[in-house]
Order: sequence, then structure tokens, then C-alpha cells
Amino acid sequence: HRTMPGSPICAEPHPRSCRPRNASVCPTRPQRPFSTGTTASQQQSAPEPKVKAYANTDADTDTNKKTDNKAKVPQNHYEFFPTTLPSGPPPAGPFDIDVRALRREFLSLQAGAHPDLHPAHMKARAQATSARINEAYKTLSHPLLRAQYVLSLRTGEDVAADETAKVEDPELLMLVLETREYIEEAESEGDLEGLRAENEERIEDSVKRLGEMFAADDLAGAREEVVRLRYWMNIRESVDNWEKGKPVVLEH
Repeated sequence: HRTMPGSPICAEPHPRSCRPRNASVCPTRPQRPFSTGTTASQQQSAPEPKVKAYANTDADTDTNKKTDNKAKVPQNHYEFFPTTLPSGPPPAGPFDIDVRALRREFLSLQAGAHPDLHPAHMKARAQATSARINEAYKTLSHPLLRAQYVLSLRTGEDVAADETAKVEDPELLMLVLETREYIEEAESEGDLEGLRAENEERIEDSVKRLGEMFAADDLAGAREEVVRLRYWMNIRESVDNWEKGKPVVLEH
């Protein structure tokens, strides 16, 4: 039987829904929707659980945000500078630091933490944060303070306050005594230029050795090298603050 022009055609999109070719005509009568037995009042009340679920989701999100904010509070100086120091303190991260990049990130942090940018009830917190950022930058930008800080993180000891830390090296001690006398006997700042350059080389070498020791997790060696670096830093300070006839005190 052929379908004549004008006859109804199958409205179903899938070929399987049409009758076989020898069928007289495809069904045109719409099928009755399958009833689930849900009443009109039940259909109207159905969205309520969904609204409640959204409310619970929002509450959970707020809780997660609070948890995340707490987790993001820096636990050490390195965590204040994730851009410059993404790997954290040694041995995971390097001991040497790009001080210029550190300063750029420091200035950006301080601009955002300035108390004047926060409402009155947040000023005290902003001031505390600003103070922590200052302390972190001051410590990490100075190689001696940074080395002492890293040791305190690894050992739990305040190396900077340990007055018993010494280097049992007679040659080192003799060099320090001779340097002190040379500074005291200088007649002008020009007399100290050679010593200044020589001492800066010592500082550079000491910082390099500290980097190698921290990378190898040689804490005992790093502790001794910190004492040497402390001598070289004291010499630098004595040269920078030189005055004719002024006594020189080089503390370890």
C-alpha cells in the first residue's frame, strides 16, 4: 500500500518508531503521557528540596572558604612571598634569593596591607599583618639573618641568640684579630678599600657554601658557616661605620 500525497507521515524522529513499509499509515494519534501518579500539589512542592539543597551548598561553600582562608595564613616568612619563593625554605627551595624580586613582592604586599586601606575594625589586624611582612622581608633579604632563620626552622633552636656558638679555628680567630687592629689603625676610609673588597668576597663565598650545605641538609656544617658569616658581617659593619680612633669590636 503506498502513501498517497497528503497522507499523514510518521512524526517520530527515530526510524524504528515507524511502522513497517507495508503498514497502511504511521500513527498520528498522540500517545497519552505516562502517569507517575504525582498530584498537582506534589509537583508544586517538588522544587522545595532543591532550594534547601542550594542553601546547604552555599553554607558548605562559606565554611570551605573560611577553612581555606585559615589555611592560607603564612606559617613562616617564606610563605609571605609565593611568587619569589614558591618552593619555600631549604632544602626544598634554594637558600640564595633574588633580593630585587623579593623587594618588588614586598612592596606589593605592603601596599595591600596598609592600615589606611582597611575599615576601622580591621586596622589592628592590618597593622599586625604589615608588621609580619616587614619582619619576613628584613629577615630573608639579609643572608646572615636568613641563614639563622632557616636553621631555627630546621632545628627549633634560636641560633642568633646562642652565645656559645663558636668556630674552633685558630686561623680564623687570628684573621679576625688582625682585621680588627687594621681597622683601628687606619688613617682614612681610603685605607680600608682593599679590606672592604676582600671581605665582600668572603661574604659571597660564605653565602655560596651555605647554599650548598642547606641543599645537602648539612645542618651541622651550616651552623659553623653561620658563625663565620657573622664575623664577616661584623667586619663589613665596622668598615662601613669607621671613624678614626674609634675602637672596633668584632663579635661572633
